[in-house]
Amino acid sequence: MKYRALVYNIGQLLTLKSPKNAPRTGRELSELGIIEGAAILIEGERIIRIGAEKDVIKGIRRNTISKEFNAKAMMVSPGFVDPHTHPVFFGTREEEFCMRLAGKKYMEIAAAGGGIRNSSRRFRNASKDDITKQTRLVLKRLLKHGITTIEAKSGYGLSFESEIRALEIIRDLDGKQPVDMVPTFLGAHEFPDEYRENREEYIRIIIEEMLPYVAKNKLAEYCDIFCEVGVFDIEQSRRILKAAQEHGLKIRMHADEIEPIGGGELAGELKAATADHLVAISDEGIRKMAENGVMPVLLPATTFSLNSSKYAPARKMIDAGLAVCVSTDCNPGSSYTESASFVISLACLQLKMSPEEAFTAYTINPAFSLNRQNRIGSIEEGKLADLIIWETPNYREIPYHVAVNLVKNVIKRGKKVV
Repeated sequence: MKYRALVYNIGQLLTLKSPKNAPRTGRELSELGIIEGAAILIEGERIIRIGAEKDVIKGIRRNTISKEFNAKAMMVSPGFVDPHTHPVFFGTREEEFCMRLAGKKYMEIAAAGGGIRNSSRRFRNASKDDITKQTRLVLKRLLKHGITTIEAKSGYGLSFESEIRALEIIRDLDGKQPVDMVPTFLGAHEFPDEYRENREEYIRIIIEEMLPYVAKNKLAEYCDIFCEVGVFDIEQSRRILKAAQEHGLKIRMHADEIEPIGGGELAGELKAATADHLVAISDEGIRKMAENGVMPVLLPATTFSLNSSKYAPARKMIDAGLAVCVSTDCNPGSSYTESASFVISLACLQLKMSPEEAFTAYTINPAFSLNRQNRIGSIEEGKLADLIIWETPNYREIPYHVAVNLVKNVIKRGKKVV
């Protein structure tokens, strides 16, 4: 038998293996399934054997292995699974960054025509080829930081034609480069310029035109919405998300980022897969999410980039039994970063999570949030060989060595891609 690859001389292997097939909560968030002195045998795209090196290579002739990776006694972990990204956009918004430095608030800039609507104008005026080229660059940078699977949202088109174009770009790029992409329709990201005074008409277009087309053509697995003061209120969000569910789409939510308007409660009511941001979530919202198995996706790089001192109450959520995830929220406005390591540092320093909790929240838990838990998120026999070989022997150095990318190699589906 010819094997594709062997990763050997692993000092510390984080398997994230769990005896139960469910997202990690409570103390389980700290269980990394570490094996010292390990090896991984890969056949095709999948892992077929893991464990102590002497056990993995027992009975295997080295000339039957096509490629060997010497980890040099360093750490190996699963590839990161990023459950909240906006990778399809055109142009950047550094001028808004400077406006915030001068004292302007994010929602103040948005109300004046900046923010998402600013990106929408640029997106609509760009060619599909130019948008695709920029998206490829974003995906390449995500991969260099060890992110091997992402949830990828539309949301910068804000019209039927442009939202469909964004989802088609995601579809066309998935499989054409190493990062796997899980598509989410986010037409309800903001009200576009032309419908600021006729919001009901834009909601009608989403419900009666966009959602049916997206579902019929299988352009997305999920539907998301920006449920916030000044954007989509609770009742508008409920209508759109229920319509998405009727078309067979699963739902995610931007919820309670700025004000506690009841986004967490609505996520619980509708049994959303995730509710994201949650900086201002109420205790009742946390309770409703816990009762209904909604997974929180926390975005500390967004809070950091917006220069805010108030972060999501991660410890309160963990204590309530929620299966916490973290993400870059990679986007051109409020969190322009592809650095998974920086997110882990912020999760520890600002969300008050332990390094173990942060790794779990960036691997196996988000895999569950994307319904990919049987394929990715942990290093187990039968799963895809999505691996990071690090330039450190200890996972605790990742949050400690702030803003430095210690990723040495990335293996995606059994092939070295970085």
